[in-house]
Amino acid sequence: MLTGPAAEGTVNRKSRTLTKGAPDDIPTAGWDSTLMSIIAPYGPLRSLANAALVVCALLCVALRAPPCLAAAPANAPVRILILGDSLTAGYGLAHADGFQAQMLAALKAKGENVTFIDAAVSGDTSAGGRARVDWALADGADAALVELGANDGLRGLDPAQMQANLTAILDALDAKHIKILLSGMLAPPNLGQAYGDAFKSVFTRLAKRPGIIDDPFYLEGVAGNPSLNQADGIHPNPEGVKIIVARLLPAMEKLIQEARPMRTVQ
Repeated sequence: MLTGPAAEGTVNRKSRTLTKGAPDDIPTAGWDSTLMSIIAPYGPLRSLANAALVVCALLCVALRAPPCLAAAPANAPVRILILGDSLTAGYGLAHADGFQAQMLAALKAKGENVTFIDAAVSGDTSAGGRARVDWALADGADAALVELGANDGLRGLDPAQMQANLTAILDALDAKHIKILLSGMLAPPNLGQAYGDAFKSVFTRLAKRPGIIDDPFYLEGVAGNPSLNQADGIHPNPEGVKIIVARLLPAMEKLIQEARPMRTVQ
């Protein structure tokens, strides 16, 4: 239920070039009087002038409008953001043994055409995920696996603040029509029953949001089993990851199915 130091993780995404729309000071205000003063005396041309003005106005609006979204090609891969901590970053494991590599292989074995956007950072708390979710989405995504909270529990952070952070993350994803699989966490038992109940209830409440695919506990079947964890007793070993992947695979397939009709290209 704990995760590794922040220095171990990186966020991988492509670079992106931003372009600005037309400036607000495009000199359109004088177009009407100037154009009409030239052609108004010529009767039949007035209607043509009016049409030209309409076209000019529409162009000006278009220049200021945000880019349109277009449907992605039918064979385009579904892009899944992995927003998490060391549990999804593969802390302590060879790349091929980590969660993302094992899950991607399992999905491809099922015939799914997907790519992962790696935004899992070892040591990250829910606050860290909230701080970088917009940046992680800069290249777009169709769906997201949100796996955060273990480090909040490790540090005994306020569950109410964790809920606020996770809510902000889910709101940011919802605003972009990104389908969400929320994988929950449990607090370490040494923090007491009251804290553990408050911690768990955060994920229970968030799971009731419309459209959320819920996975109550990311480490289900693995936590506390020495044979499935690394020497630290915290992070899953390759066999532990294999169990997590097998358990989460149906939820990931459902996520892909729901995301596929919503795909867009920015």
